[in-house]
Amino acid sequence: MELGEALTTQTDLLENFNVIKGFLNIKIRNQFFIGNLQSVSENIDEVESKNATVMIEYSSPNTNKPLHLGHIRNNLLGFSVSQILKEAGYDVIRTQIINDRGIHICKSMLAWEKFGNGSTPEATGIKGDKFVGNYYVEFDKQYKQQIAALMQDGMTEEQAKKEAPLIKEAQAMLLDWENGDETVRNLWKEMNSWVYAGFNETYKRLGVEFDQIQYESNTYILGKDLIQEGLDKGVLYRKEDGSVWCDLTDEGLDQKLLLRSDGTSVYMTQDLGTAVERFKQNNIQKLIYTVGNEQDYHFQVLFKILKKLGYEWADHLYHLSYGMVELPNGKMKSREGTVVDADDLMQEMYDTAKAKAIELGKLEGLSEEDREALYETVGMGALKYFMLKVDPKKKMLFNPEESIEFNGNTGPFIQYTYARIQSLLAKADTGFAEIKDYAGTELNQSEKELIMLLANYKPVVEKAAESLSPAQVANYVYELVKAYNSFYQSNTILKLEDEQLKNFRLSISDLTGKVIKKALRLLGIATVNRM
Repeated sequence: MELGEALTTQTDLLENFNVIKGFLNIKIRNQFFIGNLQSVSENIDEVESKNATVMIEYSSPNTNKPLHLGHIRNNLLGFSVSQILKEAGYDVIRTQIINDRGIHICKSMLAWEKFGNGSTPEATGIKGDKFVGNYYVEFDKQYKQQIAALMQDGMTEEQAKKEAPLIKEAQAMLLDWENGDETVRNLWKEMNSWVYAGFNETYKRLGVEFDQIQYESNTYILGKDLIQEGLDKGVLYRKEDGSVWCDLTDEGLDQKLLLRSDGTSVYMTQDLGTAVERFKQNNIQKLIYTVGNEQDYHFQVLFKILKKLGYEWADHLYHLSYGMVELPNGKMKSREGTVVDADDLMQEMYDTAKAKAIELGKLEGLSEEDREALYETVGMGALKYFMLKVDPKKKMLFNPEESIEFNGNTGPFIQYTYARIQSLLAKADTGFAEIKDYAGTELNQSEKELIMLLANYKPVVEKAAESLSPAQVANYVYELVKAYNSFYQSNTILKLEDEQLKNFRLSISDLTGKVIKKALRLLGIATVNRM
């Protein structure tokens, strides 16, 4: 009782209070909720600059095969985080580093030389990245046959793997590439161009973009100058065979090779140099790597070495680690050619959305072009939402059928609610006023709950930016949609005779639609006005 009286005297937000069985129940004045609603309406599109730039790396594929299911989660996660960071007021640079060199690339090149008969993606009608990927698979098939034949002749498996003619030819081709052989380099450029054209088609359909692209063929030489710097500082040491190492045992890690005895660098050396280069070339305050959790240890080592080398910005490096994606029929495989292809999965989502829309029979009056756009938007929305609603750190099971449902915690359910709101607004007899003066409006519980959720949009964005987790936004917009549907089902709107109350409910519906659209945009998901 005393607490209730004290609160009443200290703030005018409380309308009244009572005490029942030891619990203090307070009633907050309508004006508190109206004020929140007005604030959201006036400030929803304002973004306060953080005056800081964040670089985020994602995708980073190899040019010997097309993008797969794991790349989908990677791209969607990286792109969504970039959108969230922008909404939170950061300047963002989206980047990827393409693994376009190495023995695996030469395997595709050699297989095409031997078995391609001069064919091209254009001539065969096969998408460029898939075309090149087929030759990577072909190399593996022929290589295994050679290994089996050598083992029949008495070699051990280990010997056969080293002595197979194909692998020796691929290694020779890699050496030619490193020595700048013109013929090998020209073939490399042509085949990579086929892959990039294919990647770009996939990225476009997936709806992701990049501001910068780096290529490992340019960055693999970076980092070697850091070796001498580290030796001079005593951070690195050289073994008798000439190899250079970093001892991280005092950090609870192990000893890490950075330069082989023959003077060639390893991936870690390259990553050290690339990080330094990125901070030199860009005025960035944070660098985020979107990479699967199988690389957790690699990034621990990378960040520790950079810190030991004296780079203070090493404290602002972050590994956005995520779990593996599986389908109901099991894990993905790679070289055997049974990888879950990104393009195939996107097409499956389109086909499933089309079948679902036809089954529900809500396509009357839509042109064929509009129907096609609807299938694509709903299918991709289902895919993206299902991928992003799960905390990034968790391994996930992606179920295409479950993701496309129009009820429950799915993308189509949220898109459908947005479309319902647009339909409601279109049916309104007259235009409704923007939210400005509804001070005298008596609010019910469903309206209050909806207003408080709308007011929570920006705090959720801040939390999502801080935790680098789109799942926070996904779960927020789902709760908002559930609250709106509860409000919609329990309140008369268009048939109200009270014009002020009708305009208020139309206004709150309009604002809810705007927030749903903004939240979905942070997840890379588009909306439709009719479903």
